[in-house]
Amino acid sequence: MEDKIKFMKEALKRAKKGLAQGEVPVGAVIVHEGKVVSSGYNRRTRTQTAISHAEIYAIDRACKKFGSWRLPECDLYVTLEPCPMCMGAALNARVRKIYFGAYEQKGRSMTGELAASNLLNHTLEVEGGVLEEECSEVLSGFFRSMRARTKQGAAAPAADAANEGEPQS
Repeated sequence: MEDKIKFMKEALKRAKKGLAQGEVPVGAVIVHEGKVVSSGYNRRTRTQTAISHAEIYAIDRACKKFGSWRLPECDLYVTLEPCPMCMGAALNARVRKIYFGAYEQKGRSMTGELAASNLLNHTLEVEGGVLEEECSEVLSGFFRSMRARTKQGAAAPAADAANEGEPQS
């Protein structure tokens, strides 16, 4: 099995953990020398903080593990194309490469532009579409379920679908 598939499956496991807790199902792992060294999943609903994204948790844990804010030998795998905040964190941490699954279809991510911008005297490689169908389906299923609950008059999860990166399948 190709490494990027293996590690994206690990990120999907984290996304499903978040899904089980009612969060928008985005998962991330940081890989160093062929091993997962940290992970995260969205926790915005539970924490009620805007920065509780999967990538932020994974980067923070990796920095703590290595005792450094720099992660130049690390790759980030995330199930959804990173938002500008998470791209900024990855650039700031000097992550080597980002692999993501589902594309952010509403065009809000600016992933390619930020990766190449050299804003922090660092650029990084980005590869999208890794296990794209599986990653998109987990997210799309979450939003379909949320819309169905809302339509039935049930209380919807606190996630704001209008501001989330629901991929269009």
